[in-house]
Amino acid sequence: MAVTALQAGKRLAQRSGWTLSNLALQKILYLAHMVHLGRYRTPLIAELFEAWDNGPVVPSLYHQAKAFGASAVQNVFNGVSGPDEGSSEAKVLDEALERLGHVSPAQLVAMTQREGGAWASSYEPGRDGRQIPREAVLQEYRSRFSG
Repeated sequence: MAVTALQAGKRLAQRSGWTLSNLALQKILYLAHMVHLGRYRTPLIAELFEAWDNGPVVPSLYHQAKAFGASAVQNVFNGVSGPDEGSSEAKVLDEALERLGHVSPAQLVAMTQREGGAWASSYEPGRDGRQIPREAVLQEYRSRFSG
């Protein structure tokens, strides 16, 4: 069952030792969402990502963490529980953090703005708020990892 972006964001931030920026949280979450969708055919998070200038963003998580700017997001997740231990959501988030937690913000942006990918097909310069369809994310997963 999908979790909220805040639940997923809290797990990533907490498991990183509170070292991830808002941008890093967004991009790692997007890639984890893509993998979960591809592996399990169900979304990792309930919300849809939007195609913003700096890549895919979940507005609820962005607004929760935006006060930190480019600095590491601290615990702004009071009252938010994480995904259940042992769930597919927790496993994919942990795997994504392990693989991507030390990747630079610029590399994460490049990874999520792949030409022909879901973000690129939804993005219109200067028009934040365009939703990225889950089917497009699944198609990107298939083109990147099934082949």
